[in-house]
Amino acid sequence: MQLLRGVWAPSAAAGCVLLLLLLHGHVLREGQLAAGSCEIVLLDRDSSQPRRTIARQTARCACRKGQIAGTTRARPACVDVHIVWTRRWCEMTPCLDQEGCDLLVNRSGWTCTQPGGRVKTTTVS
Repeated sequence: MQLLRGVWAPSAAAGCVLLLLLLHGHVLREGQLAAGSCEIVLLDRDSSQPRRTIARQTARCACRKGQIAGTTRARPACVDVHIVWTRRWCEMTPCLDQEGCDLLVNRSGWTCTQPGGRVKTTTVS
């Protein structure tokens, strides 16, 4: 029994090392995103007009099949592609929890209304 343990322990350790080496090939390289995640690449704010700030952001996403880059809770996220195709923007929950979401009349974007009445408008291009 002791001999079996002596043989089994090194074999198990070698198996673990082999598994780690195999998994290492699938680990994300630097600069790669995990499937289903997004990151903001560029953020530009223009406050040159009084009482108005224009913000443009560019996000990079690695979405799964059936998903496309969108916005969830004011952050870039992967969302179901049918939301974008049908322009039902509020279905992707783009506003923060305390804000209300409304579609723009021409469905080119949405507004997030805060409890104090401040409105954030987002258009899709």
